[in-house]
Amino acid sequence: MNLTNIAVSAVVANAVTEGVFQSNIVDFITGRTDGVFKAGQDGSYRLTLPELLGLGAGGIGGNYSKGYGFQRVVTDNIKKNLVPMMGTIIIAPIVANVVTKTLRKPVILPANRLLKSTGLDVKLG
Repeated sequence: MNLTNIAVSAVVANAVTEGVFQSNIVDFITGRTDGVFKAGQDGSYRLTLPELLGLGAGGIGGNYSKGYGFQRVVTDNIKKNLVPMMGTIIIAPIVANVVTKTLRKPVILPANRLLKSTGLDVKLG
């Protein structure tokens, strides 16, 4: 297991949910907004997984913005957020790779040895 790959995957997943559903990855999965379960109650371009599964107040698909359907809301979200979403999807792995290569000798190799000596089966880079 590589912690760098997990971190990059989380950043990319968050960028996709922000770009497509207007919701960060945690809020998308839980249906919460500001710590309160509000799936399907906001009537906005913000969508969550519980809302899409019909667990929110608006039934299956929830209460979309201005009465638009799922396809219209997702299409509008993608049009609005395509550039920053694609930038994160492309740049995050590149930055992680450069940082990992830069820090490999002085920081990561000794840290991996330390983690291995504790019995954990993880690597930093």
